[in-house]
Amino acid sequence: MKKLQVAFALIAVFALTLGITAQDALVGTWTGTVEGGRGPQPVTLVLKMDAGKLAGTLTGGRGGDVAITDVSLTASTLKFKSKQMGRGGEIVLNWTGTVKGDVMSMSRMAEGGQGQAQTFTLKRQK
Repeated sequence: MKKLQVAFALIAVFALTLGITAQDALVGTWTGTVEGGRGPQPVTLVLKMDAGKLAGTLTGGRGGDVAITDVSLTASTLKFKSKQMGRGGEIVLNWTGTVKGDVMSMSRMAEGGQGQAQTFTLKRQK
C-alpha cells in the first residue's frame, strides 16, 4: 500500500512538472501578420510567466500594447482574450492557437460572433 501511495505521489509531481513545462515552452515573442481592412497588419504576441501563470501582451493594430486575459492552455491549444478599440467602440477578441514547435496557427474572432474568424500564423522569434 505504501509503495502505491508513493507511486501516485510521483505521478502527481510528474504531471505538475509537465504542465509547467508546457506553459514555459510558450514563453517568448511570437510574430506574424494578419489581414485587416487596411491590408496586412503585424501582430506580436509576448508570452511570459507571471506568478506561475501564463500571461502576456499583444502589439498590433490600434492602441499599442494590449494585455491578454483569460489565458488557458490545454495540450497544445492556447486560448485567451483581448480588448481593443474598434470603429464602434471596445471589442473583445477570442484568440485560439495551436502550437507545433516554433509555429502557432492562430484564429481570432470578435466575441458575439461579429464578422468572420481570421486565421494566420505566428512564429517564435529566437
